[in-house]
Amino acid sequence: MRYPSRIVCLTEETTETLYLLGCGDMVVGISGFTVRPPEARTTKPKVSTFTEADYDAIVALEPDLVLTFSDLQAEITKELMLRGIQVVGFNQRSVEEILRSMLIVGSLVGKSAEAETLVERMAQGLERIRERAYAFPFRPKVYFEEWDSPMISCIRWVSELVEIAGAEDIFIELRARHSARERVVEAEEVIRRNPHVIIGSWCGKRFRPELVRARVGWDRIEAVRRNRVFEIKSSIILQPGPAALTDGVQHLSQILERSLG
Repeated sequence: MRYPSRIVCLTEETTETLYLLGCGDMVVGISGFTVRPPEARTTKPKVSTFTEADYDAIVALEPDLVLTFSDLQAEITKELMLRGIQVVGFNQRSVEEILRSMLIVGSLVGKSAEAETLVERMAQGLERIRERAYAFPFRPKVYFEEWDSPMISCIRWVSELVEIAGAEDIFIELRARHSARERVVEAEEVIRRNPHVIIGSWCGKRFRPELVRARVGWDRIEAVRRNRVFEIKSSIILQPGPAALTDGVQHLSQILERSLG
């Protein structure tokens, strides 16, 4: 079988997965938001944002496969297919789906065995994080904020990673909702649920703990009173790929250990 050899990745997670599988040379174009791996960011042509793409630049790269993500790239996917380009779209939202997507990427490039090994290594890492949390005296309540105006609670894979790291997502009932609009929360409800820890990761801009602590009435929240308001960079937690399952969850675990220490 002849596998694809010129691949354009329009989000970071497939780029990172291909590099981890030893297929970085197959990647010929990437998203402008790509951070990981750093060698991809500095050497590969950037041909898209998250919701827009330079179609002519993509076509000029002569890809035999383009990888897209989610309904937010549905129009990009449609346009590329109309131009005769082979496209595979992903829509992973849970930890299990992230691991499965890595297996699919591996199968697309003839690296199924390597992908199985990679996924097993990641699953073992998650289990070690889970086991470390058994030593916690209790499971702290966490408010994870994905955006500040309006306030948006975390997407499903982040909520699951909060649990793996040993805490409880205070808005767990919202995590299965795909749309960010469906995860908007009210300040008074955050106050009422009184999280022990607040973690923020604002996609596209720096999280500002001092602004969160200064919100009206939030001095009544235990996390604010005890100065337990932390940032995790969006590049390691809000991408549904290897970064979230390694650096992202490890950072979550470290924050919780520090908060309970």
